[in-house]
Amino acid sequence: MDFKRSDFPEDFLFGAATAAYQIEGSAHGGAGPCHWDSFAQVPDNVIGAEDGSRACDHYLHWQSDLDLLRDAGMDAYRFSTSWARVLPEGRGKANPEGLDFYDRLVDGMLERGLKPFQTLYHWEMPSALADLGGWTNPDVHKWFADFVQVINRRIGDRVHATATINEPWCVAFLSHFLGHHAPGLRDIRATARAMHHVLKAHGAAMEVLRAEGQENCGIVLNFEATGPVDDAPENIAAATRQDAIFNRWFIEAITNGRYPDEAMEGFAPHMPPGWQDDMALIAQPIDWLGVNYYTRGLLRAAPDMAWPAMKPVEGPLPKTQMGWEIYPQGLRDTLVRLARDYVGDLPIYVTENGMAWDDHVENGAVHDPARISFVSDHVRAIGEATREGANMKGFFYWSLLDNYEWAFGYEKRFGMVHVDYVTMTRTPKASYREYARALRR
Repeated sequence: MDFKRSDFPEDFLFGAATAAYQIEGSAHGGAGPCHWDSFAQVPDNVIGAEDGSRACDHYLHWQSDLDLLRDAGMDAYRFSTSWARVLPEGRGKANPEGLDFYDRLVDGMLERGLKPFQTLYHWEMPSALADLGGWTNPDVHKWFADFVQVINRRIGDRVHATATINEPWCVAFLSHFLGHHAPGLRDIRATARAMHHVLKAHGAAMEVLRAEGQENCGIVLNFEATGPVDDAPENIAAATRQDAIFNRWFIEAITNGRYPDEAMEGFAPHMPPGWQDDMALIAQPIDWLGVNYYTRGLLRAAPDMAWPAMKPVEGPLPKTQMGWEIYPQGLRDTLVRLARDYVGDLPIYVTENGMAWDDHVENGAVHDPARISFVSDHVRAIGEATREGANMKGFFYWSLLDNYEWAFGYEKRFGMVHVDYVTMTRTPKASYREYARALRR
């Protein structure tokens, strides 16, 4: 890889990220059902109708998985704690097996010299709460706050950093407007409420964490480099709407206590009553911002469609296995924009960045030169953003392991470590070894 640890400040952290439902195996350890289990049982929702019941069996293999992080010389591990594992019914009685698992996991990180970066919600809504409307229910922030208190009282004394929500755009818009993720709705009223309630839940979680004396708390937002396909005014307007919905909605609410006008053009009639009264809760200070970045989006106007009346256009650059354009300049531009327009000198971590590729084990090894180039180019983009004023504090590759890639099942492989889903054998890829070489002190 075309960078080295010494290119960055001494306190800059390198690590990798995963998510509970994608790797743990929800069938283990008394976890309750979540809305992804039922979403996967509907034809055409998930490739192969696959779910996360086994995933990577991380619940059983967590020690050797943590060894992979340590042996590569990583500083930190970003993981998530499953709401459905901790509270199988979403509320009420906690699951001792689930709490004990996260105890062991955090202690295992510390024993290996890894800083634990916890994410409280990475997309697994307990089925009992999904039955009540999930993110569209006006009480969801209270349910989430109760979960936050339970898990924080168990492991909060040992985690290095805590994020409330992972990628609220996916939780709300991708899942309730586009219908690509659980619960698979295509309803603008449900979307507007989820877009607001997920931020209200973030605010309620921050109140609990502060009351419990927790420090180093933030949120993880996903961004894309959004632009028009050309300079036509209608296409510029379409890209502006996309930017407002995807990139600006959440960061403007958190930092400025308001929603973008271009997004409110569509959502305003469907917002929950009294939403304005929640903005102070949403906009309370955070200690750091997590940025997930994968690609750019080019937009054109689609006047024959309902609001937001736009369509994505395939760009000309090379693509990953997901069909996403490889555009590292967009990461640099996004980080500089966030520092300039929204967060100032607030610490920023790139909490996810990575690529899927059609990887195969050949003669006991996995050669993935495209991923090596991808990581090199994006880490160097972080360096450029640092020199332009962004207070960059870390990089987490997505993902440590090949895993359950949501609606794509087990087809797309993002990992630096190959997983054989039959035998559960882990095979570090060439990118893992190159990453380890770059991190050597």
